[in-house]
Parts: sequence; structure tokens; C-alpha cells
Amino acid sequence: MKKSILTLFAVAALSLTACNEKKSVDTNEALETTEATATSVEYKVDTENSQIEWAGGKIAGGGHTGTIDLEDGLVCAENGKVTLGKFVIDMNTIASTDLTDETRKADLEAHLKGTAEGKENDFFNVTEFPVATFELVTVKEDSTIVGNLTMKGKTNSIEFPATVTVTDNEITINSAEFDIDRTKWGVNFNSGSVFGDLAKESIIKDNITVKISVKATR
Repeated sequence: MKKSILTLFAVAALSLTACNEKKSVDTNEALETTEATATSVEYKVDTENSQIEWAGGKIAGGGHTGTIDLEDGLVCAENGKVTLGKFVIDMNTIASTDLTDETRKADLEAHLKGTAEGKENDFFNVTEFPVATFELVTVKEDSTIVGNLTMKGKTNSIEFPATVTVTDNEITINSAEFDIDRTKWGVNFNSGSVFGDLAKESIIKDNITVKISVKATR
């Protein structure tokens, strides 16, 4: 009898390692997903010890770094290998780590979340879209993780390299840095590829750099 994987982010297989250099990942149409088998072992994401790091900046230089927390998640493994998983990203936890001035920090976080008046749809609009999800579809032999990322109601498949370990009691994942094109999910604020008449100093890069650290336990 099959068990449906938690319909709600990360990963993978027996001490697998990928290259650590940052890369831009391919973004394609959503992939078909599968169900866990009766012999799958479930690992629940430890949200206190899991985190997503992000970095973004302007074409002319300068930028910001920050974190986002996971709200929930589940990974299934079989015969020492991860077969699938689903992870929920709490977009309300978007935080800046580079700003020390509390006012500037609060202003940036409100802009990113879309809680600043009149700027709801500039970036992530957490009121309408409080969570994002990543559904793990497969792990390639070279440890590339493949899955569907959903943000702001849009789903695209992505691939990224990671170092992953599976034991009887724990799964860990530490991805290399990789880039995603935010405009694929409708995050278009000051994008030079979307708005052709912007001054260079105003253009924000389409690519957001992401690094994922996840721990899941039985």
C-alpha cells in the first residue's frame, strides 16, 4: 500500500558529494511527482537546525544577504537512498543578515515580504503567498538534486548540487551555492530583463544566490 508524501524542501543519498562551485540552475516546466512506497522510511525535517541562505544585489554593485526558515518537511528514503520529499518554506521569516541598523533592516525585510504599504507585489507578497515549497523528485547519480520549486503560485523545476548523507537516524543536506532566476516566479521588481527603461543604478540582478542546509531525523 502506497503512502502519499506530505503535501507541503531538501534530499538525497548515501554520502553523495557534488562540486562546490556556484552555478546557475536550469529552470524548466514542473516535473511529474511520485508517491512513497510501503517500504520507504520517513524522516521529518528538523526546522530548528535547517535554514536557507540567500544573497541578492544590483547590477551596479552592492546588495544584501539573509536567511529564510523552513516551516515543515518530510523526506523518504529506501535502501539508503532518498527517493522523494516535500519541504515548506516560511516566507514570513525572510530576514536580512547584513544590515545592523534596525530601521534599515526592518524596511528591507518589509519590502521583501511585501508588508510595506504599496509594495505588496514588488517581491514575495507573503500575505497572499505565505509559504513556498520544494518537492524533491529525484537525486541523480552525481548527487544533483532535481525537484519542483513553487513560489508566488508558480512552479518550475530546478536542479542543484549538494553534499548529502543518509544514516539510519538522520539525513543531512548541504548544497553548494547556486543561482535561481527570480523572474521565473514573477518576482520582477527592478529587473532589467523585464523593464527595459530602468537606469543602470536601479537594476537588481535577476539571479538570487541560494544555499541550503537541512537536517531531517526519524
